[in-house]
Amino acid sequence: MADALKIGIAGLGTVGASLVRIIQQKSNELAVTCGRPIIITAVSARDRTRDRGIDLSGVTWFDRPEDLAEKGDIDVFVELMGGSEGAANVSVRTALQRGLHVVTANKALLAYHGVELATIAEEKGSLLNFEAAVAGGIPVIKALRESLTGNAVSRIYGIMNGTCNYILTKMEKEGLSFAECLKEAQRLGYAEADPAFDIEGNDTAHKLAILTTLAFGNRIAADDIYLEGITNISIEDIHAAAELGYRIKLLGVAQRTDTGIEQRVHPTMVPVDSVIAQVDGVTNAVAIESDVLGELLMVGPGAGGNATASSVLGDIADIAKSQPGAQRVPVLGHPAAALEPYRKAQMQSHEGGYFIRLTVLDRTGVFASVATRMAENHISLESIVQRSKQHLAPSHHQTIILVTHATMEESVRKAVASIKSEGYLFGEPQVIRIERPKEEG
Repeated sequence: MADALKIGIAGLGTVGASLVRIIQQKSNELAVTCGRPIIITAVSARDRTRDRGIDLSGVTWFDRPEDLAEKGDIDVFVELMGGSEGAANVSVRTALQRGLHVVTANKALLAYHGVELATIAEEKGSLLNFEAAVAGGIPVIKALRESLTGNAVSRIYGIMNGTCNYILTKMEKEGLSFAECLKEAQRLGYAEADPAFDIEGNDTAHKLAILTTLAFGNRIAADDIYLEGITNISIEDIHAAAELGYRIKLLGVAQRTDTGIEQRVHPTMVPVDSVIAQVDGVTNAVAIESDVLGELLMVGPGAGGNATASSVLGDIADIAKSQPGAQRVPVLGHPAAALEPYRKAQMQSHEGGYFIRLTVLDRTGVFASVATRMAENHISLESIVQRSKQHLAPSHHQTIILVTHATMEESVRKAVASIKSEGYLFGEPQVIRIERPKEEG
């Protein structure tokens, strides 16, 4: 049997502790399946005294992850600290420059420095694996880097943040407000004390940026993503979506168009009978549409200690099985030097159109005015419903719900701006895209 693969782990939070536990518990199985033992020889974390429920006897402790990366007696540096800058960035670069293999679950680091890190890894002949950085336990990175070779991807989309999906699911199932569901998510540990990174869509955007590069061969462009979170989704939107045959999900969507690549993260209405509409709670789902395979939908746990640790361990096992000097799969699916500049597309016509909810003054002519503003911007309406139910609006207001046919983003924004200028609108209009998966036609 080959020599043992020596692992150094920086970060012993939920994922790091789970990884240590799994490697120690399954050491015999791993040695057989990987053809060599996998052993943890060094770790780094902030607090040596904390009881993590794992055995670290005989393991070298480094107070600074940078020292572990530079001096540790290891073959693989596993980064589980998080953050795009600081210790995570420095230690990963140090490990790669040293010629070590690196495994990370850090989507922010890859979203902002992935091309540079890939360049170093390829120059040094090292592996940089990051399956756990996107969608937890779902093997979407391996699918894009290896399994779908020969497929031309046209669109990739999915539910990539368990916090948001949990909140939207609970709002629908229990009829609770966004604020109430967020509070419950925080109590259960699904949302952070400061949840902005998740609920404003930033977490999904980082993951989408990585998938976009793998799918389309462009340089990572994390700051060129159209971004909307879920903080403005109301229980009225949830109810209206259900009545129209939809569910609301926060989706990350990237697609190739004639004008470039479109990347967007926003609340989306999906048909209630579509597969992705059935993905509830903290579960994630990623769909890939390509010319040869058609649509591939992968569903699974998107976060949590064991799910993420499973993906990290899969990356470590791939390294253990790799042969020295063998041809490496490019870190980002294409050699870093061959990645094309990112060309941002104009927001396209959406197959499913838009849902628009307006709360307006209850007076004669408003309904006709709204319809006129839509027509002036060449927007064809699938349906327009006028309501004055007390639970939807105060007695002196009414709610108008519009569903458009496929139309341009710019047209919808112009029409809504015109309606706002009329003076009869109460509060901000709600605009939600409708996305029909390929299976819906």
